[in-house]
Amino acid sequence: MPAQSQAVKTTVSATAKPKLVVGIVVDQMRWDYLYRFYDLYGNAGFKRMLNQGFSCENALIPYMPTYTAAGHACVYTGSVPAIHGIMGNNWYDKVGKRSVYCTEDSSVSTVGTTGDAGKMSPLNMWTTTVTDELRLSNNFKSKVIGIAIKDRGSILPAGHSANAAYWYEGKTGKWITSSYYMKALPEWVNKFNAKDLVSDYMKTDWNTLLPISKYDLSSADDKPYERAIPGEKTVTFPHRLSTMTTEKYSSFPYTPGAATFTFDFAKQAIENEQLGASGVTDFLAISISSTDYIGHSFGPNSVEVEDSYLRLDKDLGDLFTYLDTKYGAGNYLSFLTADHAVAHTPAFLKEHNLPGGVFSMGDIVKTANQKIEEKFGVKSGILSAQNYQVYLNTSEFEKAGKNVAEVANFVVSFLKQQPLVVEAVSFHNFGSSTLPAPQNDMYINGFNPQRGGDILFTIKPGYFEGSDKGTTHGSWNPYDSHIPMVFFGWNVKPGKTNRETYMTDIAPTVAAMLQIQMPSGSVGKVVTEITSQK
Repeated sequence: MPAQSQAVKTTVSATAKPKLVVGIVVDQMRWDYLYRFYDLYGNAGFKRMLNQGFSCENALIPYMPTYTAAGHACVYTGSVPAIHGIMGNNWYDKVGKRSVYCTEDSSVSTVGTTGDAGKMSPLNMWTTTVTDELRLSNNFKSKVIGIAIKDRGSILPAGHSANAAYWYEGKTGKWITSSYYMKALPEWVNKFNAKDLVSDYMKTDWNTLLPISKYDLSSADDKPYERAIPGEKTVTFPHRLSTMTTEKYSSFPYTPGAATFTFDFAKQAIENEQLGASGVTDFLAISISSTDYIGHSFGPNSVEVEDSYLRLDKDLGDLFTYLDTKYGAGNYLSFLTADHAVAHTPAFLKEHNLPGGVFSMGDIVKTANQKIEEKFGVKSGILSAQNYQVYLNTSEFEKAGKNVAEVANFVVSFLKQQPLVVEAVSFHNFGSSTLPAPQNDMYINGFNPQRGGDILFTIKPGYFEGSDKGTTHGSWNPYDSHIPMVFFGWNVKPGKTNRETYMTDIAPTVAAMLQIQMPSGSVGKVVTEITSQK
């Protein structure tokens, strides 16, 4: 553990509430990044949060699968997919016989560009968020704005009653929104978009912030198991962003500049929407998506990931300096967490004689369907397999007069025969699972009866469905579920705890600090050690 540096003196206001709450979700941030790169961080970003704020060192995600949409929803609802409904980025709808995207909404239209990228809303999330509760607490005087490159990273945190949610459109490089929030973009957003800052960012090649010899915490730069940025043919520094033309807007999220761009836009939202200036607490929900794009492509042990966090550290420092100037240190409350963490790249594990690998769910489903047809005479017995769940074609089995429970048991038995499958259990037989209690609880919390499959399964640690390049997340294991959870600013007492805390504790803790109601589906607990209030 690094030594604590001397805390910067702050002026804590006597005001009853903070002027602004800034929630920061870093997409795909592992908890260990706080300390792995600590010695290379400056003093104004991560170090300031750790030294002046309160860190929950053993913060975990209490459900699985650990995917982006579920994570953002859980942070802000204080709830779990079984209750709030967002059980993954996608899930299968048996009635419509199609995959559903978490924030899709065909009843609204895109605002800010043409196409369907803005046909999104929080419709599929069943509970309120802490941002909704803040608005409800003062008859909607508080302003709430969500900002992220990813639509789901903006929409779900902002909640149902938000004043605005903005996300990035990869075809045009512009910030857009939905008619759910407004009929037209504000003029300040149009002016920001007109600057075409993405083109400016992409004119500069991505080289390491420090001499590459300093990155001795990472693997060598050139590894065959890394995946190139779209539009680029190599995986090594410098990344020739300036050579990209038609791909520049769609490739931009794979660069650290996308994080800076997000913070730039957030500062403009503060200025133009006059957040924190009305006498009530406002809320800005920021999600940094570029870390996820970069992490998926290069893996957690890459120079690219290390460099992106050193740059993110500078961005955070710039944000806090700006907020100090704008509101005064101690007059705003911020928290930083992640929607999930990430697994090591399987080829990296193999390189170092560690267990791990990939498997093809498509191959498993294909073989299972063949065996189901031979046994029961029904084709396409499995409709879909996602979120570590299997969806059976129950309507066809019922039409054929087959016992669905018998079919489920047959598929469970087949899955258990697969070398990487540790356990499989049908939804109706949760009680018979041999999973240890922590795993079993995570499966129950992540399973939504209306949107979930018929069978759940778990696999060996270190393995996931995917290719031999890059990496992913989604499992219950600590490498996917151990996340940072740091509170900083207004009424936060410096310190840390190693007791077990959960992602779901963030919303009720913020609600308690603001003296407002917790969200409607909240199951989290208040982290009482954080506050300096007596």
